[in-house]
Amino acid sequence: MLLNMLKTMRPRQWTKNLLVYIPFVFTLKQYWQPFTPKMWEFLAIATGAFFLFCIFSGVVYLLNDITDIEKDRQHPRKKFRPLASGALKRSHAIGAIIVLLALAIPLAFLLNPMFAVVALVYLTNNVLYSYWLKNIVIVDVLSVSGGFLLRALGGAAAIQVPASHWLFVCTGLLTLFISFSKRRHELVLLEGEATSHRIVLKEYTPELLDEMIAVTTASFVMAYSLYTFSAENLPANRAMMLTIPFALYIVFRLLYLVHVKNEGGSPEEMLVRDRPLAISIVLWGAVSAAILFWFGRV
Repeated sequence: MLLNMLKTMRPRQWTKNLLVYIPFVFTLKQYWQPFTPKMWEFLAIATGAFFLFCIFSGVVYLLNDITDIEKDRQHPRKKFRPLASGALKRSHAIGAIIVLLALAIPLAFLLNPMFAVVALVYLTNNVLYSYWLKNIVIVDVLSVSGGFLLRALGGAAAIQVPASHWLFVCTGLLTLFISFSKRRHELVLLEGEATSHRIVLKEYTPELLDEMIAVTTASFVMAYSLYTFSAENLPANRAMMLTIPFALYIVFRLLYLVHVKNEGGSPEEMLVRDRPLAISIVLWGAVSAAILFWFGRV
C-alpha cells in the first residue's frame, strides 16, 4: 500500500519543485556573501521549502487521481495508476491526504508564514483546477502554469527576498509553453478518445495549440533576453547575456521533442530521458551561478 501511495504521489514529478531554488540562486550575491553562514542558512530554508512543496504536490497528485479515477481508466497509460487499477483504495488515499496536510501545513508556517500563504494558494489553485478550472478552455492551462509559478514565489517567500517582476514574466511564459505542450500531447495521443478523457480537449485543436506554443516560446526568448541585460540585480557588465545561447537551445530542444518526438505530456520524464536537454539545463544553471558569483553586485 505504501509503495502504491508513493507511486500516486509521483516522485518523478517532484523535480518541478526545484523552482523554489531560483530566487535563492539569483539573489545569492545581492543579499548575502557566498560561502558564509548566512548563505548556508538560506540554502537550508530553501531546501526545507523544496521538501514541503514535494509533500504539497504529492497531495495534489493524490487528489487529482481520486477525482479522475474513471477518466484515467480510459487512458492507455494512466489506467495502470494505482487508484485507477484498484491497487490503491480510495479511502487510503483520502486518509493519506489528511495526514500529510496535518503535517505539512504547520511546518510551512514554522518555516515562514508568507511561504505558508503561498503554499495554501498553491493548494487552493489545484483544488479549483481538479473540480472546476480544468474544464474551462485556456483557463485550465493558466491554472497549471500558475502552479509552477507559485513554486518559485514560494522559494522567494521562504528566504524573504522580493520576487522580481522578471520571475513572473520568464517563469510564467516558460511554464505556459510546457502546459500547452502537455495539452497538445494529450490531444495527439488520445485522438478520438481525447474528449472522454478530458472534456476541455474538445475546445482545442493541434493547430491552435501550435500557435499558442509559438507565441509563448517567442515571448519567452524575448523576455529572457531583455532580462539578461536590463535586470537591476544582475552584473553591470551584462555578462548574463552569455546564458542566452543555453536558453535558446533549451527552448529549441523542447520544441523538437514536442513536434518531432511527440512528447510533452510529462516534462519531468523528458528531463530524465533526454540527455541533451538535461545537460543544457545543467550548463545554463552552472554558467548563471558562475556569472552571479564572480560578477554579481554585493
